[in-house]
Amino acid sequence: MSSIRHRNLVKVITSCSNLDFKALVLAYIPNGDLDKWLYSPELSLTFVQRLGIMIDVASAIEYLHLGYSFPIVHCDLKPSNILMDEDMIAYVGDFGIAKLLTEEQRMEQTKTLGTIGYMAPEYGSTGTVSTMSDVYSYGILLMETFTGKKPTDEMFSAELTLKKWVSESFRGDIMQIVNNPLLNSDGEIGISKYEKCLIISILQVALECVTEIPNLRLKMNDVVSKLQKIKTEFLP
Repeated sequence: MSSIRHRNLVKVITSCSNLDFKALVLAYIPNGDLDKWLYSPELSLTFVQRLGIMIDVASAIEYLHLGYSFPIVHCDLKPSNILMDEDMIAYVGDFGIAKLLTEEQRMEQTKTLGTIGYMAPEYGSTGTVSTMSDVYSYGILLMETFTGKKPTDEMFSAELTLKKWVSESFRGDIMQIVNNPLLNSDGEIGISKYEKCLIISILQVALECVTEIPNLRLKMNDVVSKLQKIKTEFLP
């Protein structure tokens, strides 16, 4: 892990291991985690910042899956593992339960589970991890970033999940699940029709990441491509 290099991955400096204590020593990222930026009443993120952060995260996971000599599965993507630097560039950290696959391996069985709400169905039920389980977690993270709702929010239950809530919102006014002031780029209340279309496109990407069948989920390079295209369309 200390040999991997990417602009959006927290650098693993070294490891510490003895009979009583095991740890990875990571570079310090000073501006807190995404969880703080999403839920602290003193902080807020614009639409552009949120999209930029999620592109940073997708780029890091794309590198872990496809850019190294063998696939690396993070296994625990969630807001508290996404760190911000002074320029609000996002870094993926905490590789404590990451799995290293061989080139021939597509999945691995593990007894070490990730975080409830973010785990893919096959991961939570059978302990099967693959690059597609990271894609599922990313989809949940993408929904959370643009709706401001945790997958473990008290409003969700066995009958209603974050995934189902977002999916069903497409039948009505999708803006009902988005906090308008947080997503407006000029600080005014209300979302333009153009911004609404971009938000719909982002949430559609998220839904394509969280399909029940792993092989039908988007690959991370496709996620990066789709989100970069949305960002390019928005910035003009």
